[in-house]
Amino acid sequence: MAKSRSQRSATRLPSVLNVHSVAGQVFVLQVGVVLLLVVAALVALVLQARSASLQEANERSLVGAETFAHAPGTLAAMKSADPSALLQPRAEEARKGSGVAYVIAFSPAGFRWTHPDPKLIGKHVVGSYSDALAGRVHQATYDTPGIGRAVDSMVPVFDTDGKVVGLVSVGVTVKAINHRVAEQLPLLFGSAAVGLALVTGGSALVSRRLRRQTHGLEPAEMTRMYEHHDAVLHSVREGVLVVSDEGRLLLANDEASRLLDLPDDVVGRPVTDLGLAPRTATLLTSGRTASDVVLLAGERLLAVNVRPTAPHGGSTGSVATLRDTTELRALAGRAQVARARLQLLYDAGVRIGTTLDVVRTAEELAEIAVPRFADFVTVELLDAVRRGEEPNGAGPAMHRVAVRGIRDDHPLYPADEAITFLPTTPQAQGLHSGHGVLEPDLSAAPGWQAQDPERTRRVLDFGIHSLITVPLQARGMVLGLVDFWRSDQDTFTEEDLAFAEELAARAAVAVDNARRFTREHTMAVTLQRSLLPRTLPEQSALEVAHRYLPAQAGVGGDWFDVIPLPGTRVALVVGDVVGHGLHAAATMGRLRTVVHNFCALDLAADELLGHLDELVAHIDETETADEESEGITGATCLFAIYDPVSGRCSIARAGHPGPALVHPDGVVTFPEVPVSPPLGLGSGLPVETAELHLSEGSRLALYTDGLIEARDRDIDTGLGLLRTALAHPGQTPEQACQAVLDALLPDRPGDDIALLVAQTRLLDPDRVAYWDVPADPAALGPIRAACARRLETWGLDEIAFNTELILSELVTNAIRYGSDPIRLRLLHDRDSLICEVADGSSTSPHLRRAATTDEGGRGLFLVAHYARRWGTRYTPRGKVIWSEQSLDAAPAELDATMADLLLDQWDEPML
Repeated sequence: MAKSRSQRSATRLPSVLNVHSVAGQVFVLQVGVVLLLVVAALVALVLQARSASLQEANERSLVGAETFAHAPGTLAAMKSADPSALLQPRAEEARKGSGVAYVIAFSPAGFRWTHPDPKLIGKHVVGSYSDALAGRVHQATYDTPGIGRAVDSMVPVFDTDGKVVGLVSVGVTVKAINHRVAEQLPLLFGSAAVGLALVTGGSALVSRRLRRQTHGLEPAEMTRMYEHHDAVLHSVREGVLVVSDEGRLLLANDEASRLLDLPDDVVGRPVTDLGLAPRTATLLTSGRTASDVVLLAGERLLAVNVRPTAPHGGSTGSVATLRDTTELRALAGRAQVARARLQLLYDAGVRIGTTLDVVRTAEELAEIAVPRFADFVTVELLDAVRRGEEPNGAGPAMHRVAVRGIRDDHPLYPADEAITFLPTTPQAQGLHSGHGVLEPDLSAAPGWQAQDPERTRRVLDFGIHSLITVPLQARGMVLGLVDFWRSDQDTFTEEDLAFAEELAARAAVAVDNARRFTREHTMAVTLQRSLLPRTLPEQSALEVAHRYLPAQAGVGGDWFDVIPLPGTRVALVVGDVVGHGLHAAATMGRLRTVVHNFCALDLAADELLGHLDELVAHIDETETADEESEGITGATCLFAIYDPVSGRCSIARAGHPGPALVHPDGVVTFPEVPVSPPLGLGSGLPVETAELHLSEGSRLALYTDGLIEARDRDIDTGLGLLRTALAHPGQTPEQACQAVLDALLPDRPGDDIALLVAQTRLLDPDRVAYWDVPADPAALGPIRAACARRLETWGLDEIAFNTELILSELVTNAIRYGSDPIRLRLLHDRDSLICEVADGSSTSPHLRRAATTDEGGRGLFLVAHYARRWGTRYTPRGKVIWSEQSLDAAPAELDATMADLLLDQWDEPML
């Protein structure tokens, strides 16, 4: 055991003393440091002892001089007649008592009063003492003969008036310092020995630890390893950073400095003070593990990995590696562009074609592409496409419908401009080939410049430099062109051309859908308007104005009508068929025709709606049985009959909004009109009628629910707006219609709107004549005479004969076949004379062909010949047979030949 320990000691000692080993070099260095410290300590000791001795001498000399100069009696002795006799004994006593070298007092003239050597008393002092004479303390060190090196302090003695009366000089010998240094040498050399022992032991421990940590490598091997590692560290194309747990940078290789643009003096500085991006500095100082975190450093894209160093035997901290992925950034940039393009295509699919309007669809294409793809976009369409028709082949003549750009002061052709492209232009080439055409540099495109040299020059001066033109094609048909222009963005590339073609293809489908919708919408509107009244019939009872506005989504089934009735009466009709499209329009036409036919029967308002309800129910039953047919899914109607003679108006409605009544003073009311179920849903229930008496100048407003109902307001709000718009006395029907639409019309009507405003008139009482007819044939003569006189009053002598024939026939029939009461009424309207005979019987005469042997049957034939028209209407208490003669036509004459020809036209059945 002892042998092994001695062997280890022998082995350890040579390693310590071997100067070629790291421990030996450290040992030599530490011994040299110890010796240097010993020498430095010795020199410092000598200098300190010398300085202390000199300082002590200065202090003692000054204290002695100050004490003797200010001692009691010193001033008086110096002012005495014999200063030496008084001062010498005291000076010697003080010198011996304080141990100073000398105490000398002398006069301001420099003659000594005292001295340790009495022989020198009265002698002149040697040296300068001007500072003392000036009143200041003077200290100096001299080599004095017989005394050696001494410190001299010279102090002035002042009289009571401040005058210097004498000087005191005290000298103190500077003691030798050798004995002080000698006293410290044992301690000094003992400390040096202890230091050497510690150095030797420490070197042994360092050697052992270094050998363990360096795995026995020699300095040369360690040097080679360090050089290798340093070369690798600074040569790799990957940045390396070592950061302490305090956030300070401990190491940065060359690549890291280059990637992060670090200054030269970064080692030891906090990472947060290196000017790095906040996210980068936070990651490097966080101490957490990170793998391939992508960070942006200037123009570089770095992939950063961070690992802690403590688990691997290092100090607490972290090491980060940086890898330049700028190429990946370029790839990511292309991926971002591709992602943006995909997003643009998605947005185009959502935002293009929202209105099914051809021009608006083209505008949406331009809006979606600016500025995300192009700086300016123009769209041209064929004229047939704009009208909704099938394109009849692609031609160079286009119509620009949309222009959109980042600026409004561009020199491109404006919207609504007709353009015919020359064959050399990119647009014409694209139409011919069916593919997009790229012009990356318009300044070098003579074919494009030939279209309009002046305008193209202004386009180039404006800064537009690149163009992509793509034909809009759908279902194999060219619909138009879209042009993408760039001024601020980079020049178009082939990749941009492919994207532009994809965008144009998607937009073309939307444009074609809008075109087809426009065509169908135009057809439906055409059908609907052909079914609606184009002009209102002439009549004198009402002044009528109307408005009809189809819904934006398509045509509907709203309708209105003004139908003249016998006796100067007028029927007003407003209806609404539920739904939109051709079926609703066709249904509306059918109902309008039925209403006209029912009006020909001169039915009352409630009867007419009752028959119409039965008809709609029957249509629903028969047509819904056929799977391919559509019934009438719902319809409403309001029917009003106005009589200008009495001023009365009867109104009935089936599921329809009630009318608005504007009195002559401008007050608006909504009369209570009983409402029946919509047409087809009445189930045979009776329809109620409201009877109104309208003053002359009153206005009756009939409308459909599309006017007062909207998504953003309820019915009550709509009725309030309607009331406000109509509440203006003196409005004409035209003005009233416009005011109502201005107040209630939404920006995009969701339903059809039909509006009818009628202002009432009354027939002049002077143009109305009444006679009660007794049920006696003898009364016919007086009645004819009275009628002749009234016709003469009206200036209708020309038709008096024909009127007498008609009156004779109608009154005779009422007397023979009718019942009481019988009444005759003549109405003189604008261009007609109306004759009405009412009786209490419901039996109606019929026109028939009379045989040659018949005694009667020809009266109604004569009425039909002389009157413009005739007919029968039923009243609650009987019937009215009427005839209407035209005042503009020449009176009809009937001879025998004409009578035979007319009679031969009638069939056998009675009409």
